[in-house]
Amino acid sequence: MLERRMSHDDLVDHLVRTSPLSRGEAARVVLDVLAYFDETTEAFVRRRHRELQCGGLTNADIFERITAELPYRAVAPPELSLRQLRRIVYG
Repeated sequence: MLERRMSHDDLVDHLVRTSPLSRGEAARVVLDVLAYFDETTEAFVRRRHRELQCGGLTNADIFERITAELPYRAVAPPELSLRQLRRIVYG
């Protein structure tokens, strides 16, 4: 987690400048959001099913809702080689 925090210092700085959050609070928010979007599809489906089931929905409604939510999940980009990164920058 320390590596992730270091790689998002610019975002933490931005949150501190633009919100009432302290640096520690901003870092925690960034880490929580990243952890949320790091969730695998399988883990997301299982978690949402449990949450919606606890809310009293039936499986038919649950699976319909999950199907509608899945396209809005963040997808991590593929790992890029140094050469690929250079081509992005320099064409």
